[in-house]
Parts: sequence; structure tokens; C-alpha cells
Amino acid sequence: MTQISRFTERCVVIAQRVTGDGDESAAPNGGGGFADYAFVSLHCLRIYLDASYRMTIDLLKEMPQITGEIGLDAADLPAPSTLCKALDRIEMSLCRVLLRQSAQLHDPSEHAALDATFYERDRASRHYCHRTNYHVQTLKVTKLVDTESQAILDIHCSTTLEGSDADLCEQIARRNAGDLRTLAADKGYDKTVLRERLRELGIRPLIKHCIRAPYDHAHNARIDEDLYAQRSMTETVNSAVKRSLGYAVRARDWYREFREITLMCVVYNIKRSVKQ
Repeated sequence: MTQISRFTERCVVIAQRVTGDGDESAAPNGGGGFADYAFVSLHCLRIYLDASYRMTIDLLKEMPQITGEIGLDAADLPAPSTLCKALDRIEMSLCRVLLRQSAQLHDPSEHAALDATFYERDRASRHYCHRTNYHVQTLKVTKLVDTESQAILDIHCSTTLEGSDADLCEQIARRNAGDLRTLAADKGYDKTVLRERLRELGIRPLIKHCIRAPYDHAHNARIDEDLYAQRSMTETVNSAVKRSLGYAVRARDWYREFREITLMCVVYNIKRSVKQ
């Protein structure tokens, strides 16, 4: 079995589990539509292949074994425009569950790290950007990464730089409070209130203090250096995702871009599990 075949198999299993329509036919049957797990799997394959919608469909028509893993024949594949519009049906909440399920393939530890990176929005033409008042050129993406398995556990996307990084860190930590024992972050997340909130959630904060007073040296000396050093795994994961799946998004609307980036992280988790 090839690597892409193993990837598709695991992707379909996770998609069926999350969407809950695994018993349905993937292709339209009796005038119905495509199953949700089929669209999720096709979008993940598009990101895996790093191809446009049209090129993805053309490639899959030449891969009967791969389409068979989804439950489709070459004649059943949707039109590129249908696949594009199907991204609107995949809610962001569903994408988060897909991300969590893909992370479970790695049996994550209870130690995580948090860091932000940026993705380009340069797929749109200059004429389109001018016509639609499309001025924001980057997306800020904050990822929660398991430091042992390097799986992406959670994600937050934004088109602006407004708001505190510490508040964002607390928001992500609350969503994953039951699964974390420690959370590492750089000095950009240095905030006393954040550390107190993390401790209330049962999470030990590993966040270095900015040196403003002599006692800040003492605070930093108490941090477990071995665990804090694993914070660099977030930078490793960010680099790996961009090198293998691209540094830019193809979607043009912000809500579609958020979903595309989350599915990109799902693909990264599944690809990594297949290689292992």
C-alpha cells in the first residue's frame, strides 16, 4: 500500500467518525448529495496534493485506488466548482474536532507549547484585491503543539493583530484544559493574570518572565528548563507545515481561509502518523 493510499484510508476513517455519516453512500444516490465525509476527504487530498480544485479532480480521475478508498468512482467525482463550494458546508467546529481526532493518532502527552506564525493570502489576483477591498495580506495563526509527538492539538486564526496574546493563550488553554499538565510559551505571553488562570485550570505555566526587576531572575530560575526547551517544537512544526503543505492559502474569504488552515493541520497530523 502506498503512502497516499494509507493517508486516504486514515483520513476517511476520521472523517466518517466525526461527521457521523459513515453508513451513507459517498456518491449521490437517488438524487441525493455527496456524503460529508467524502467532501472532507477530498479537501484533505487537495491540500495533500497541493493542487488547485480542477487539478485535484483531474489527478484523482487517474487514481482509481485512491477514489475507491473514499467510496467513489472516477465518474462520481464532483465538479471542481462543487468541491470548492463544499468548503462552506464544513463548519469550523467540525474542523476543530477533525484536528483533535487526527492528533489522537499520535497518542499525545500532557505537555504542550504555544506559538504564532503567519500565512500569506497571496493567491488572489491584484484586480480581485482592488475590487473587493482586500487589504489584509497575512493571517495570524496560533498553534498548540504537543511537544513529545509534535502533533497539532488546537489552532486559532485571525486576520488582525488586535487583542492580547495572553488572552488568546488562555482561550486555547481552556479548550484543552483536561488534556494538559504544562503549557510552554515565550516571553510574548508574559502576564501574571494568565499564569494564575492556567493554574486554576490545573495547567502548570512554563512562561519566562520579562526581566523588569531582580526577582524576575528568580522566577525564571524555577522553570523546568528541560520542559521549557521543548517550546522550540512549535517552531519546528510551523516550519514543517509550511515546507510540505505551503505557506499561503488558496481561499479568498476569511472564514474559508480559517477552515483551509485547520484542514492543513489535520493533513499534517495524518501525514506524520502515516510516516511513523
